[in-house]
Amino acid sequence: MLDLPVHRFCCLDGLELAWREVGTGRPFVLLHGLMGSGARLTDQGLVPALAEHGYRVILPDLRGHGDSGRPHDPACYSPDILADDILALIGHLGLDDYDLGGYSMGGKLVLRLLARDARPAHAVVGGQGLDALDAESERTDGHRRTLAAIASGAALPAGSPDEAMANWIRHSDVDPQAVGLVLSAFVATPADTLRPIITPTLVIVGDQDSRSATAESLADLLPHGRLVVVPGDHVTTPAAPEFTTAILEFLG
Repeated sequence: MLDLPVHRFCCLDGLELAWREVGTGRPFVLLHGLMGSGARLTDQGLVPALAEHGYRVILPDLRGHGDSGRPHDPACYSPDILADDILALIGHLGLDDYDLGGYSMGGKLVLRLLARDARPAHAVVGGQGLDALDAESERTDGHRRTLAAIASGAALPAGSPDEAMANWIRHSDVDPQAVGLVLSAFVATPADTLRPIITPTLVIVGDQDSRSATAESLADLLPHGRLVVVPGDHVTTPAAPEFTTAILEFLG
C-alpha cells in the first residue's frame, strides 16, 4: 500500500472528508467500494497504471470509511449524501475537465453522480449490473445484518461466510456501525435520468460476477455506454490485468 499524504476538507454539513493523490496530469477521481478506502485501491494494478500513463489519480475515502469522518449518528447519512460529498470535493478541487470511475459501491455512486449532473469526460462503472439503479439490492439486507452483528459483538455461525467477513472487518480498520449507516444513504436512480447522459461510460464486470447477468442492460441504458467483461468474480476482477488494460484503452 502506498504511503500517500492525506488531504482533508469539510463537506457541506461540516463532516471532514479525506483523500489521497498519486501521479500528475489529467485528473481521474476513483471511488472505492463498501468497506474499502482510497488507500486500499493503491494496492491494485489500476492506480499505478493510471499514474504511469499521465493521470493525477484522486482517491477519496467515502463518508463512513477510511480516514474520512465516521460518525454513528444516522442524521449524518441523509439520502444521497455520498453524491453530495463527491460533488463538493470536485468543486473544492476546481475540477472542470476530469474522468470519473468507481468499483462496486463506487460504481453505483458514479451512476448517481452522472444522474446528478456530474459531467466527466469519461466514466467507468465497475462491478455493477442493473440493480445498481436501485436504492438497495438483494445483497443489502445481508450486509446490514452482518455489520450490525459485528458492531454489537453478536456471535456469527462458526465457519460461515459471515464469520469470515467479520474476521476480515475486525482486522481492517472498518467501522461496522458507520458502514451500516452508509447503506441507508443511497437513493434510486430512475433509468430515464441516465438515458440523456452523453458521457462515454465503460461498464466493466468479471465473467464470474453475478452482476454480469444484467451489466449489458445497464450499458444499454447509456447512449454512449460500452460493456467489457473480463476474467474474475466480484472480489478478484479489479486485480485482473485485463481490467486495467480495458480501462486504459477506454480512456485512450
